[in-house]
Amino acid sequence: MIDHARELFESLIAEPYRTKVVERLRLPERAERERILREAFYSPAYVDARDVYVDFATDSGTGAMSDDQWSALMKGDEAYVRSRSFAAFEGAVREVFGLQHVIPTHQGRAAENIVMELLVKKGDVVLSNTHFDTTKAHVEHRGGLPIDVIGDTLWDFATPDPFKGNFDIARLELALEKYRGRVALVIVTVLNNLAGSSPVSMANIRDVRRAADRHGVKVMFDAARFAENAYFIKTREEGYGDKPIPEIVREMMSYGHGLWMSAKKDAIVNTGGFIATDDEAFARRCQEKLVLYEGFYTYGGLARRDLEAVAVGLREGLDEEYLRHRVGLVAYLGEAMERAGIVVSKPFGGSGIFVDVAALYPHLKPEQLPNVALFCDLYREGGVRAGAGNFTMHTVGPDGSIVDKVFQVARFAVPRRVYSRAHMEYVGGVMARVREVAAQSRGYRVTYMPDVLGHFFAKFAPLDA
Repeated sequence: MIDHARELFESLIAEPYRTKVVERLRLPERAERERILREAFYSPAYVDARDVYVDFATDSGTGAMSDDQWSALMKGDEAYVRSRSFAAFEGAVREVFGLQHVIPTHQGRAAENIVMELLVKKGDVVLSNTHFDTTKAHVEHRGGLPIDVIGDTLWDFATPDPFKGNFDIARLELALEKYRGRVALVIVTVLNNLAGSSPVSMANIRDVRRAADRHGVKVMFDAARFAENAYFIKTREEGYGDKPIPEIVREMMSYGHGLWMSAKKDAIVNTGGFIATDDEAFARRCQEKLVLYEGFYTYGGLARRDLEAVAVGLREGLDEEYLRHRVGLVAYLGEAMERAGIVVSKPFGGSGIFVDVAALYPHLKPEQLPNVALFCDLYREGGVRAGAGNFTMHTVGPDGSIVDKVFQVARFAVPRRVYSRAHMEYVGGVMARVREVAAQSRGYRVTYMPDVLGHFFAKFAPLDA
């Protein structure tokens, strides 16, 4: 019998939850938005959140926790050593990922810092489908060379590749051979956030592990968006349509030697992270560094109540109805962008929509910073904030040499369980207006840019007419 209610529920992208608490949003008047831009140095990093109507700067730590998560906070056992909350957290990580040793950290980059200090030394090479910005910075801070070995469909927004996040296995093999003895580890980023938030297929993950094993190289997962990746495997990869999400997750992680995770993404909490592995010796070394940098090894710089929230959120993040809504809402935003005439990465990803900045500002050269122009026009026209920047990837050419590829994208990262379809439609309407005014922009120049993770601190000014 046809379930008409189910069909209607899914077609409307109806939220599988109801709202119990709301936060007032304010749209500043246009003149005020102009002033805010000037005072914020035309940078998204200096605009106060209270002055943003819809905030797509990041999906990290910006999600809405559930009633069960808020209840879990009240159960927090703040004992310094091996609290009940650590036991709940450790049990959840073991259950979800199938890994025995669990080391909490206050967020993902703290976990990256520990992993890179232990595994990467000066002159080493680290291979990944793509290194996220903090991952790349940590590798370089250790004196290593981060190389992205991803397929060329990443740079072709229109190519309907269902797994744009995949490694290019030929490039991976080439790099493993060329840098034999220098490759410290291979990082599998799921979802692949800088590849249009596109997934990595299970077949590709298996191939990566086989290639790494042939060269005796460790494989680690950056698992920040693991549940979204598993959902796409279920819905896009042959042979997985009938498998439950938790089973897909455990198979994914079985191909690695361990993982680190920013729990601020798919565990839907405002802070938290961890390292997990079956390697007891490596886990012990991680714990020793944790005590030096973060706190005791059973709380890792977090209040124990935050561990309780992570434990609940990890399981909630696996819920298939939630994931269907999450991915559907992101796709709805992508469709609204397309209706506005905006070029976006296809097929739509899991954590947000990526906009082709060069296509929107063809009259601006890269040095005229069209990515900054998009942020300013977006905020000026609608009080919306998104992350836009120039991303440089070190990748491998046909002869094994390092080739730098620079691409200009804007990431509209959608917070989890926060906004509705109406917000997506609003942003689509704002982008239609941005498209109308884009040709008027004369571009921007840098007035301040530090060497490390400069986009977090950069300041800009409009170019003179």
